[in-house]
Amino acid sequence: MTAPIPRDIPDLPAIPGKPALKPTPVPATAVVTPVRRPAATVFRLLVAAAAAGAVTLELVLGDASRALGYFAVQSNILLAVVMLLSARRAWTASRPLPGALLGATLLYVVIAAAVHHLLLANDARPFALTGEAAAEPTGWRALSQAVLHTVTPVAAVLDWLLLTTPGRLHLRQASTWLLYPLAYLAFSLGRGELLLPGSTDQYLYPFLDVGQDGYKKVLGNALLLGLAFYALALLLVGLDHARPNLMRHRGKTGFRL
Repeated sequence: MTAPIPRDIPDLPAIPGKPALKPTPVPATAVVTPVRRPAATVFRLLVAAAAAGAVTLELVLGDASRALGYFAVQSNILLAVVMLLSARRAWTASRPLPGALLGATLLYVVIAAAVHHLLLANDARPFALTGEAAAEPTGWRALSQAVLHTVTPVAAVLDWLLLTTPGRLHLRQASTWLLYPLAYLAFSLGRGELLLPGSTDQYLYPFLDVGQDGYKKVLGNALLLGLAFYALALLLVGLDHARPNLMRHRGKTGFRL
């Protein structure tokens, strides 16, 4: 037999404090309807095509192994891949690529452009080019050089400013972005050691020419450049948080990046 149920149930004491509801992650697709962004898709496809075309010209017109060793060529290959992925996500209204990846790609192509225009290509350049790089490019080679060092970096900056929402880059990412330039330094020095002394384009950049300046000066150059690259990364992060959100008024639904 069971005990009888009492008619009067005593009141339970009140729970102190306000009840807190557990946060429930809700995907954006459950709140708003994602929309495609054809303009962003077309622009990013054009940037990817320009970067891939310039890299292809560099491989066809010269020594492919030497061309692939340049920082500008490597960064443009990365830019082409990232722009293709970003174009696909803009067309399918998917979530954007991680801000860390986009920021790293932007930093690398800007570094390639800055080094070319400030240290190698201007009339007051502090470093003298040697080997095949010393010859003034003409024809298709001049076109590929212009695209690699000017067109695609400017396009990447425009994509960042006009087609992405601000505030996605963070200070903690700046030091991580320098891992690739550091790896490139090791690659460049290792490549030079593997080639025979006096080989054409043994060192692809004059400020990394150990045969001419020695390791002490080259490592000093690398340190100064590394500090400049880190300052540039911090500048990009600061600008990313200070720039206005131009995507806010592009539409009322869907992803904005």
